[in-house]
Amino acid sequence: MPTSTRLASDRYPVTVIIGLEVHAQLKTQTKLFCGCATQFGMPANTQVCPVCLGMPGALPVINREAIELSVRTGLALNCSIPPLTKWDRKQYFYPDLPKGYQISQFDLPICADGYLDITDPADPDSTRHIGIVRAHLEEDAGKSMHDESAGVSDTKIDLNRCGTPLLEIVSQPDLRSAAEAKEYLSELKLLLTHLAVSDCEMQEGSLRADANVNLHLDVDGKKVATPIVEVKNLNSFRNVQRAIDYEVERQLVAWEDSGETINDAPKRTFGWDDASERTFPQREKEESADYRYFPDPDLLPVRLPRDMIDEIRSSLGELPAVTRTRLQNQYGLKFYDADVIVNQGPAMIDYFETAASHSGDPKKTSSWIMQEVMRTIKERDVEIQSFPVPPNRLGELVHKIVDGKLDNARARDVFEYLLDHDENVDTALAALGIEAVGEDDLLELCRELLAANPQVVEDVQGGKQQAVGALIGKARAKNPNANPKAVRQTLLDLIAQA
Repeated sequence: MPTSTRLASDRYPVTVIIGLEVHAQLKTQTKLFCGCATQFGMPANTQVCPVCLGMPGALPVINREAIELSVRTGLALNCSIPPLTKWDRKQYFYPDLPKGYQISQFDLPICADGYLDITDPADPDSTRHIGIVRAHLEEDAGKSMHDESAGVSDTKIDLNRCGTPLLEIVSQPDLRSAAEAKEYLSELKLLLTHLAVSDCEMQEGSLRADANVNLHLDVDGKKVATPIVEVKNLNSFRNVQRAIDYEVERQLVAWEDSGETINDAPKRTFGWDDASERTFPQREKEESADYRYFPDPDLLPVRLPRDMIDEIRSSLGELPAVTRTRLQNQYGLKFYDADVIVNQGPAMIDYFETAASHSGDPKKTSSWIMQEVMRTIKERDVEIQSFPVPPNRLGELVHKIVDGKLDNARARDVFEYLLDHDENVDTALAALGIEAVGEDDLLELCRELLAANPQVVEDVQGGKQQAVGALIGKARAKNPNANPKAVRQTLLDLIAQA
């Protein structure tokens, strides 16, 4: 466990205690208990029916795909999957929850007791083991839209989201800094998108996070804990970091002012004001008894056959953390390079490995992908699956660079040509008039340059080898196909022989 850190007050060692509750909408075509579509961005209240509107007599029917995606996620998070899970009614009133209760899971969640390993932000060579308490399946609520622009404070309700399958992933309070919280969320998002269980579009509300924060202070050799605060509905990783950092300072100041501890005050719910960059109190946090959980009488418990779980487990494939390590070990990539490629998803991983197998130089291949390929993807707004330069062709282009037949500048010309022409590398070279410069031609070119620039020869002989750089541009002007590295070395060899 990380050592205690000192914050606003240097009088007390302070350990930050953070647990995250992440709500991920599952990537199903229909809602959890009815056949309504889950497509984002449709006109308000057009994807609803008697079931998700909570009409009397409407009965829910379980979405099998949501069950399978939940099990898939739980297995990837190293959770145990029970043979039986059930549904419970969580009683509370919100205007965007028409039934007046939420169908959720209480004592028999679909996934429990797992973990997620993350890179330690304080030491990239180390990992942090973050426990997962549970991951339970529930229906999402609708969306309240507040309009205060006209000074009337109107609120409108859109129930399209109501009933969308939501997997709530609850961590142990094992995180010790805002940076660790961000790293955990990043790794979790990567895992969920890799598994194709959620699109994790935070701007669309399909991934939301609540942060539970308090402090443990060492006061005269005794541990003092501040009251726990849950900061709700944080919709970006940046806001998660800022909210935690602010809440840590606020709690320390509050404790120094009042001396209030976890034994003196109940858990409270706070919101985050992005404009003022501060948390603010909303209400005291309800306990489980306040929700009056009881088994949903309209839904039978669900049995999860062992063969179904084993089949899902066998379909997981290589998970991102394993792939990241393998790319470093197998191809000699740096952690950063491997991490960038893995974060682009399985299709990019396949693209890299295919290109690397044709280039013979994985490191240079990863460099080209991170610079040229990803830049083009962003500029043209395309997916790697439909990228106009297939991986084997990129690998052939990089191989030309490795063999010294192309320099990077000319290779970029070829790459730009291939983006708009479905041709192989050799055809592109011919079309652009790019050809290898023979050894005799290169020698003649370099002798001409040295004869016309005696001062460069004198400078190099005087120990200023960098002076030869002035001739490389002139060489390219005379022959655009001249490789700068070959020109430089030939010039230096000729001067040394003079």
